[in-house]
Amino acid sequence: MRVLVALGGNAMTGPDGSATPKAQREAITVASGHLADLVAAGHEVVVTHGNGPQVGNLLVKNELAAHVVPPVPLDWCGAQTQGTIGFTLVDTLEAALSARDAERPVAALITRTLVAADDPGFTHPTKPIGRYLPREQAQALIDHGERWEDRGEKGWRRVVASPEPVEVLETRTLLVLLAAGYVVVAAGGGGIPVVRSHGGGVHGVEAVIDKDLTAALLARAVAADVLVIATDVAHAVAGWGTPDAHDIGRVTLAEMEAYAADGHFASGSMGPKVEAAMRFVRSGGRRSIITSLDQLATAVDGHVGTVIETPERER
Repeated sequence: MRVLVALGGNAMTGPDGSATPKAQREAITVASGHLADLVAAGHEVVVTHGNGPQVGNLLVKNELAAHVVPPVPLDWCGAQTQGTIGFTLVDTLEAALSARDAERPVAALITRTLVAADDPGFTHPTKPIGRYLPREQAQALIDHGERWEDRGEKGWRRVVASPEPVEVLETRTLLVLLAAGYVVVAAGGGGIPVVRSHGGGVHGVEAVIDKDLTAALLARAVAADVLVIATDVAHAVAGWGTPDAHDIGRVTLAEMEAYAADGHFASGSMGPKVEAAMRFVRSGGRRSIITSLDQLATAVDGHVGTVIETPERER
């Protein structure tokens, strides 16, 4: 099968959330072992990944150096983290495949994601990013054109647009690589956000695209059979934090939509993952799965995790 795996932030940092280079490489090495098991089993694999902690580190550098050098814009942050995480995944995945006698070429693409210039997010940015700062420190960044909001006792925090992904522009290149037998890493952090220029080209914009929504979009664009959203829990949970809490196993799209409509998934954590999983199946995908990274090899067949499927008669 053709499988798109969306790696969550836990696959990019240490168990304690550490984002040191050593901790990141060790975590990515573990993730690559699970990815290599999929490839060794005969599946075609596309990998997307988060980049929140890595972009967070760059934002801190922006803050500390704002009085000396201009801050790096978010599209540049996305490109830089795609490059760093991408080459680390290529290195560790090649090694993991070799250890399994399953050598395959691996490539990482610096990937742009088209968004609409008139997306409401640009006029009313609401996505908080980075750390809280006192007003006097935030002011230096406000002076560079960034938008910060007073969040009360915690301090000021930057807010940016989080527009809907429209198209992954490097999809054709990705398909060429897949046809040539490559395992491909693409659309890290949801992709570098770009909009169409009046002249027909594109240019980067200050925004953060939800990585899981881009993963669902890309999975359909490359005709993936299965979308696996790998996170740090084995299942999505209904009734989280209540006596009625229970794991969600195999469900139809309609059943999962009902859970979502009843407000079972928090917007800042499981909500986007569930929405992405539903979008993939809703748009014609065969199966989407939300599960933990260590279940990856067995998840593809739909035997573990939260599995969303449309009945055969409805496809």
